[in-house]
Amino acid sequence: MIGRLASALDSRAACRMAFADVLAAFDAARPIAILSHFDADGLAAAAVLSRALEQAGCRVVVHLTGKGETPWDDSVAARLSAEQPGGLILADLGTRAEPVLPGCPTLVIDHHVPTGEPKGAITLSGNGLAPEPTTALLAWWAAGAVGDVDDLLWLAAIGLIGDMEEGRDFPELAEAQARWGKTALRDAVSLINAPRRTAAADAGPALRLLLRVDGPKAITKGTDADAEALRAAKAEVRAAMDVAKRAAPIVTGDVALIPLDTPCQIHPLIAQQWRGRLKDKIVIAANRGYRPGWVHFAARSASGRDLIRFLAEHRPPNADSRYGNGHAQATGGALRVSDWNGFISDLGIPQAQVLS
Repeated sequence: MIGRLASALDSRAACRMAFADVLAAFDAARPIAILSHFDADGLAAAAVLSRALEQAGCRVVVHLTGKGETPWDDSVAARLSAEQPGGLILADLGTRAEPVLPGCPTLVIDHHVPTGEPKGAITLSGNGLAPEPTTALLAWWAAGAVGDVDDLLWLAAIGLIGDMEEGRDFPELAEAQARWGKTALRDAVSLINAPRRTAAADAGPALRLLLRVDGPKAITKGTDADAEALRAAKAEVRAAMDVAKRAAPIVTGDVALIPLDTPCQIHPLIAQQWRGRLKDKIVIAANRGYRPGWVHFAARSASGRDLIRFLAEHRPPNADSRYGNGHAQATGGALRVSDWNGFISDLGIPQAQVLS
Protein backbone atom coordinates (compact mmCIF):
# COMPACT_ATOMS: atom_id res chain seq x y z
CA MET A 1 0.00 0.00 0.00
CA ILE A 2 1.10 3.55 -0.64
CA GLY A 3 1.30 6.00 2.26
CA ARG A 4 -1.36 8.67 2.07
CA LEU A 5 -1.93 11.80 4.09
CA ALA A 6 -5.43 13.00 4.93
CA SER A 7 -5.31 16.76 4.50
CA ALA A 8 -6.74 20.09 3.59
CA LEU A 9 -10.12 20.52 1.95
CA ASP A 10 -12.14 17.55 3.17
CA SER A 11 -10.31 15.69 5.91
CA ARG A 12 -13.44 13.87 7.01
CA ALA A 13 -14.10 12.34 3.60
CA ALA A 14 -10.40 11.57 3.12
CA CYS A 15 -10.32 9.69 6.42
CA ARG A 16 -13.36 7.60 5.51
CA MET A 17 -11.96 6.76 2.08
CA ALA A 18 -8.54 5.82 3.45
CA PHE A 19 -10.10 3.67 6.17
CA ALA A 20 -12.19 1.79 3.61
CA ASP A 21 -9.10 1.25 1.46
CA VAL A 22 -7.00 -0.15 4.28
CA LEU A 23 -9.77 -2.43 5.55
CA ALA A 24 -10.09 -3.89 2.06
CA ALA A 25 -6.39 -4.77 2.21
CA PHE A 26 -6.66 -6.48 5.62
CA ASP A 27 -7.08 -10.26 5.84
CA ALA A 28 -10.69 -10.62 7.01
CA ALA A 29 -10.04 -14.16 8.25
CA ARG A 30 -7.73 -12.88 10.95
CA PRO A 31 -8.22 -10.30 13.70
CA ILE A 32 -7.42 -6.62 13.37
CA ALA A 33 -4.84 -5.52 15.94
CA ILE A 34 -5.03 -1.99 17.33
CA LEU A 35 -2.03 -0.57 19.17
CA SER A 36 -2.48 2.79 20.82
CA HIS A 37 -0.86 5.19 23.24
CA PHE A 38 -2.21 5.06 26.77
CA ASP A 39 -3.24 8.70 27.23
CA ALA A 40 -6.81 9.95 26.84
CA ASP A 41 -6.44 10.65 23.11
CA GLY A 42 -4.87 7.30 22.30
CA LEU A 43 -7.29 5.35 24.49
CA ALA A 44 -10.30 7.13 23.02
CA ALA A 45 -9.04 6.51 19.48
CA ALA A 46 -8.60 2.81 20.21
CA ALA A 47 -12.09 2.63 21.71
CA VAL A 48 -13.69 4.37 18.72
CA LEU A 49 -11.96 2.06 16.25
CA SER A 50 -12.57 -1.13 18.20
CA ARG A 51 -16.24 -0.44 18.86
CA ALA A 52 -16.94 0.65 15.28
CA LEU A 53 -15.15 -2.34 13.78
CA GLU A 54 -16.84 -4.81 16.12
CA GLN A 55 -20.23 -3.31 15.28
CA ALA A 56 -19.33 -3.98 11.64
CA GLY A 57 -18.61 -7.64 12.41
CA CYS A 58 -14.80 -7.53 12.60
CA ARG A 59 -12.67 -9.33 15.18
CA VAL A 60 -10.50 -6.83 17.06
CA VAL A 61 -7.75 -7.05 19.67
CA VAL A 62 -6.52 -3.90 21.41
CA HIS A 63 -3.03 -3.43 22.84
CA LEU A 64 -1.49 -0.46 24.62
CA THR A 65 2.09 0.67 24.88
CA GLY A 66 3.39 0.33 28.42
CA LYS A 67 5.69 2.30 30.67
CA GLY A 68 8.76 3.39 28.72
CA GLU A 69 7.77 1.42 25.61
CA THR A 70 7.66 2.49 21.99
CA PRO A 71 5.79 0.65 19.22
CA TRP A 72 9.13 -0.30 17.66
CA ASP A 73 10.39 -2.25 20.67
CA ASP A 74 10.87 -6.00 20.13
CA SER A 75 8.60 -6.76 23.09
CA VAL A 76 5.72 -4.88 21.49
CA ALA A 77 6.21 -6.59 18.13
CA ALA A 78 6.18 -9.97 19.91
CA ARG A 79 2.85 -9.22 21.59
CA LEU A 80 1.29 -8.13 18.34
CA SER A 81 2.70 -11.03 16.31
CA ALA A 82 1.21 -13.50 18.77
CA GLU A 83 -2.25 -12.37 17.62
CA GLN A 84 -1.40 -13.23 13.98
CA PRO A 85 -3.31 -10.13 12.84
CA GLY A 86 -4.64 -9.64 9.36
CA GLY A 87 -4.06 -5.91 9.72
CA LEU A 88 -2.62 -3.42 12.17
CA ILE A 89 -3.82 0.04 13.24
CA LEU A 90 -1.40 2.32 15.11
CA ALA A 91 -3.10 5.17 16.97
CA ASP A 92 -1.47 8.25 18.53
CA LEU A 93 2.01 6.72 18.55
CA GLY A 94 3.97 9.01 16.25
CA THR A 95 4.89 8.56 12.61
CA ARG A 96 8.14 6.87 11.61
CA ALA A 97 9.45 5.23 8.46
CA GLU A 98 10.16 1.87 10.10
CA PRO A 99 7.26 -0.61 10.14
CA VAL A 100 6.08 -2.00 13.46
CA LEU A 101 5.12 -5.36 11.93
CA PRO A 102 6.91 -5.77 8.59
CA GLY A 103 4.65 -7.33 5.98
CA CYS A 104 1.42 -6.64 7.90
CA PRO A 105 -0.97 -4.16 6.23
CA THR A 106 -0.92 -1.09 8.45
CA LEU A 107 -2.90 2.07 9.07
CA VAL A 108 -1.24 4.89 11.02
CA ILE A 109 -3.50 7.50 12.65
CA ASP A 110 -1.65 10.33 14.36
CA HIS A 111 -1.31 14.10 14.77
CA HIS A 112 2.25 14.57 16.04
CA VAL A 113 5.14 15.99 14.03
CA PRO A 114 6.22 13.06 11.79
CA THR A 115 9.80 11.82 11.81
CA GLY A 116 9.40 9.78 8.64
CA GLU A 117 6.84 8.40 6.19
CA PRO A 118 5.80 4.88 7.12
CA LYS A 119 6.70 2.40 4.41
CA GLY A 120 3.93 0.11 3.24
CA ALA A 121 1.26 1.88 5.26
CA ILE A 122 -1.63 4.27 4.82
CA THR A 123 -1.27 7.33 7.05
CA LEU A 124 -3.93 9.64 8.38
CA SER A 125 -2.15 12.62 9.91
CA GLY A 126 -3.71 15.69 11.47
CA ASN A 127 -0.36 17.42 11.77
CA GLY A 128 -0.30 20.73 9.91
CA LEU A 129 -4.05 21.08 9.61
CA ALA A 130 -5.65 24.18 11.10
CA PRO A 131 -7.24 23.53 13.50
CA GLU A 132 -5.35 20.32 14.22
CA PRO A 133 -7.54 17.27 14.87
CA THR A 134 -6.37 14.84 17.51
CA THR A 135 -6.03 11.13 16.89
CA ALA A 136 -9.41 10.28 18.43
CA LEU A 137 -11.19 12.74 16.15
CA LEU A 138 -9.36 11.39 13.10
CA ALA A 139 -10.37 7.89 14.19
CA TRP A 140 -14.01 8.94 14.54
CA TRP A 141 -13.98 10.52 11.09
CA ALA A 142 -12.44 7.33 9.65
CA ALA A 143 -14.80 4.96 11.46
CA GLY A 144 -17.73 6.50 9.60
CA ALA A 145 -16.67 4.29 6.68
CA VAL A 146 -17.98 1.16 8.42
CA GLY A 147 -21.24 2.39 9.92
CA ASP A 148 -23.05 4.94 12.04
CA VAL A 149 -20.71 6.12 14.80
CA ASP A 150 -22.85 8.97 16.11
CA ASP A 151 -23.12 7.31 19.53
CA LEU A 152 -19.30 7.30 19.77
CA LEU A 153 -18.87 11.04 19.27
CA TRP A 154 -18.22 11.55 22.98
CA LEU A 155 -15.05 9.47 22.60
CA ALA A 156 -13.75 11.86 19.95
CA ALA A 157 -14.43 14.70 22.40
CA ILE A 158 -12.44 12.86 25.10
CA GLY A 159 -9.44 12.87 22.78
CA LEU A 160 -9.84 16.54 21.89
CA ILE A 161 -10.09 17.67 25.49
CA GLY A 162 -7.38 15.27 26.60
CA ASP A 163 -4.85 16.77 24.22
CA MET A 164 -5.69 20.35 25.20
CA GLU A 165 -7.62 21.04 22.02
CA GLU A 166 -10.69 22.23 23.91
CA GLY A 167 -10.52 25.73 22.48
CA ARG A 168 -10.25 24.60 18.88
CA ASP A 169 -13.08 25.22 16.47
CA PHE A 170 -14.46 21.72 15.89
CA PRO A 171 -18.23 21.36 15.54
CA GLU A 172 -17.92 17.79 16.81
CA LEU A 173 -16.69 19.04 20.18
CA ALA A 174 -19.49 21.57 20.52
CA GLU A 175 -22.06 18.88 19.68
CA ALA A 176 -20.56 16.41 22.15
CA GLN A 177 -20.54 19.00 24.93
CA ALA A 178 -24.18 19.82 24.26
CA ARG A 179 -25.20 16.14 24.32
CA TRP A 180 -23.04 14.72 27.11
CA GLY A 181 -22.09 17.80 29.14
CA LYS A 182 -18.90 19.85 29.13
CA THR A 183 -18.15 19.21 32.80
CA ALA A 184 -18.79 15.46 32.52
CA LEU A 185 -16.40 15.20 29.57
CA ARG A 186 -13.68 17.20 31.31
CA ASP A 187 -13.99 15.18 34.52
CA ALA A 188 -13.91 11.91 32.57
CA VAL A 189 -10.70 12.98 30.82
CA SER A 190 -9.04 13.69 34.16
CA LEU A 191 -9.91 10.20 35.39
CA ILE A 192 -8.98 8.43 32.15
CA ASN A 193 -5.54 10.07 32.11
CA ALA A 194 -4.77 9.16 35.72
CA PRO A 195 -3.84 5.43 35.55
CA ARG A 196 -1.05 5.85 33.00
CA ARG A 197 0.54 8.50 35.24
CA THR A 198 0.78 6.16 38.25
CA ALA A 199 3.86 4.16 39.20
CA ALA A 200 2.27 1.01 37.73
CA ALA A 201 1.20 2.85 34.54
CA ASP A 202 -1.63 0.38 33.98
CA ALA A 203 -4.21 2.03 31.74
CA GLY A 204 -6.24 -1.18 31.45
CA PRO A 205 -9.13 0.04 33.64
CA ALA A 206 -9.48 3.21 31.56
CA LEU A 207 -9.50 1.25 28.31
CA ARG A 208 -12.06 -1.25 29.56
CA LEU A 209 -14.42 1.56 30.53
CA LEU A 210 -14.07 3.31 27.18
CA LEU A 211 -14.74 0.05 25.37
CA ARG A 212 -18.06 -0.56 27.10
CA VAL A 213 -19.75 2.50 28.62
CA ASP A 214 -22.19 4.80 26.83
CA GLY A 215 -20.93 8.19 27.98
CA PRO A 216 -18.67 10.14 30.34
CA LYS A 217 -21.04 10.04 33.33
CA ALA A 218 -20.70 6.25 33.44
CA ILE A 219 -17.02 6.94 34.16
CA THR A 220 -17.33 9.86 36.55
CA LYS A 221 -20.19 8.31 38.54
CA GLY A 222 -19.29 4.64 38.05
CA THR A 223 -18.98 2.32 41.06
CA ASP A 224 -17.45 -0.81 39.51
CA ALA A 225 -13.85 -1.92 40.02
CA ASP A 226 -12.53 -0.12 36.94
CA ALA A 227 -14.12 3.21 37.89
CA GLU A 228 -12.76 2.87 41.43
CA ALA A 229 -9.31 2.10 40.01
CA LEU A 230 -9.39 5.41 38.12
CA ARG A 231 -10.23 7.33 41.29
CA ALA A 232 -7.44 5.59 43.20
CA ALA A 233 -5.02 6.41 40.40
CA LYS A 234 -6.02 10.06 40.48
CA ALA A 235 -5.37 10.18 44.22
CA GLU A 236 -1.91 8.64 43.73
CA VAL A 237 -1.03 11.18 41.06
CA ARG A 238 -2.34 14.06 43.15
CA ALA A 239 -0.11 13.03 46.04
CA ALA A 240 2.94 12.88 43.76
CA MET A 241 2.08 16.29 42.34
CA ASP A 242 1.87 17.81 45.81
CA VAL A 243 5.50 16.81 46.37
CA ALA A 244 6.72 17.76 42.89
CA LYS A 245 5.25 21.25 43.06
CA ARG A 246 7.81 22.10 45.73
CA ALA A 247 10.77 21.44 43.40
CA ALA A 248 12.67 24.65 42.65
CA PRO A 249 13.73 25.40 39.06
CA ILE A 250 17.36 25.68 38.02
CA VAL A 251 17.54 28.53 35.51
CA THR A 252 20.45 28.93 33.10
CA GLY A 253 20.10 31.18 30.06
CA ASP A 254 16.84 30.40 28.29
CA VAL A 255 16.37 26.99 29.96
CA ALA A 256 14.64 26.28 33.28
CA LEU A 257 15.13 22.76 34.62
CA ILE A 258 12.74 21.26 37.19
CA PRO A 259 14.38 18.19 38.82
CA LEU A 260 11.99 15.41 39.89
CA ASP A 261 12.37 11.95 41.40
CA THR A 262 9.11 9.97 41.32
CA PRO A 263 7.85 6.74 39.70
CA CYS A 264 4.75 8.64 38.56
CA GLN A 265 4.58 10.21 35.11
CA ILE A 266 3.96 13.75 36.29
CA HIS A 267 6.83 15.50 34.52
CA PRO A 268 4.57 16.71 31.66
CA LEU A 269 2.15 18.21 34.20
CA ILE A 270 4.92 19.97 36.11
CA ALA A 271 6.46 21.31 32.89
CA GLN A 272 3.07 22.64 31.83
CA GLN A 273 2.55 24.39 35.17
CA TRP A 274 5.95 26.08 35.10
CA ARG A 275 5.47 27.04 31.45
CA GLY A 276 2.91 29.59 32.56
CA ARG A 277 5.20 31.01 35.25
CA LEU A 278 8.44 31.15 33.25
CA LYS A 279 6.99 32.37 29.98
CA ASP A 280 10.28 33.35 28.37
CA LYS A 281 12.03 30.04 29.15
CA ILE A 282 12.21 26.56 27.76
CA VAL A 283 10.93 24.55 30.72
CA ILE A 284 12.28 21.01 31.10
CA ALA A 285 10.84 18.84 33.87
CA ALA A 286 13.25 15.93 34.30
CA ASN A 287 12.22 12.80 36.21
CA ARG A 288 15.00 10.47 37.31
CA GLY A 289 12.65 8.14 39.21
CA TYR A 290 10.20 7.16 36.48
CA ARG A 291 12.23 4.22 35.16
CA PRO A 292 15.51 2.83 36.50
CA GLY A 293 18.55 3.79 34.43
CA TRP A 294 16.72 6.51 32.52
CA VAL A 295 15.75 10.14 32.83
CA HIS A 296 12.34 10.93 31.33
CA PHE A 297 11.66 14.57 30.63
CA ALA A 298 8.99 16.91 29.27
CA ALA A 299 9.73 20.20 27.53
CA ARG A 300 7.25 23.05 27.28
CA SER A 301 7.50 26.75 26.42
CA ALA A 302 5.25 29.77 26.14
CA SER A 303 7.89 31.62 24.15
CA GLY A 304 6.90 30.20 20.76
CA ARG A 305 10.21 28.33 20.38
CA ASP A 306 10.11 25.19 18.25
CA LEU A 307 11.06 22.68 20.93
CA ILE A 308 11.44 19.76 18.55
CA ARG A 309 14.04 21.77 16.66
CA PHE A 310 15.66 22.81 19.94
CA LEU A 311 16.01 19.20 21.05
CA ALA A 312 17.28 18.18 17.62
CA GLU A 313 20.03 20.78 17.92
CA HIS A 314 21.09 19.28 21.26
CA ARG A 315 20.46 15.61 20.44
CA PRO A 316 22.91 13.28 22.22
CA PRO A 317 24.66 10.78 19.93
CA ASN A 318 23.00 7.73 21.52
CA ALA A 319 19.45 9.10 21.76
CA ASP A 320 16.86 6.74 20.30
CA SER A 321 13.26 7.07 19.10
CA ARG A 322 12.13 8.07 22.59
CA TYR A 323 13.77 11.47 22.17
CA GLY A 324 12.29 14.65 20.72
CA ASN A 325 8.88 13.63 19.36
CA GLY A 326 5.47 15.23 19.74
CA HIS A 327 4.58 18.85 19.07
CA ALA A 328 6.57 22.03 18.50
CA GLN A 329 5.57 23.44 21.90
CA ALA A 330 5.03 20.14 23.75
CA THR A 331 7.69 17.49 23.45
CA GLY A 332 10.21 15.62 25.56
CA GLY A 333 11.81 12.23 25.65
CA ALA A 334 13.84 9.71 27.57
CA LEU A 335 17.60 9.31 27.81
CA ARG A 336 19.81 6.78 29.52
CA VAL A 337 21.53 8.35 32.50
CA SER A 338 24.91 8.70 30.78
CA ASP A 339 23.30 10.36 27.75
CA TRP A 340 21.22 12.62 30.00
CA ASN A 341 24.34 13.78 31.79
CA GLY A 342 25.96 14.75 28.51
CA PHE A 343 22.77 16.42 27.28
CA ILE A 344 22.24 18.53 30.39
CA SER A 345 25.91 19.52 30.55
CA ASP A 346 25.68 20.67 26.93
CA LEU A 347 22.79 22.92 28.01
CA GLY A 348 25.01 24.47 30.67
CA ILE A 349 23.40 22.81 33.69
CA PRO A 350 25.99 20.25 34.83
CA GLN A 351 24.63 20.37 38.39
CA ALA A 352 21.55 18.51 37.10
CA GLN A 353 23.56 15.41 36.21
CA VAL A 354 22.31 12.17 37.72
CA LEU A 355 24.58 9.84 39.68
CA SER A 356 23.90 6.27 38.56
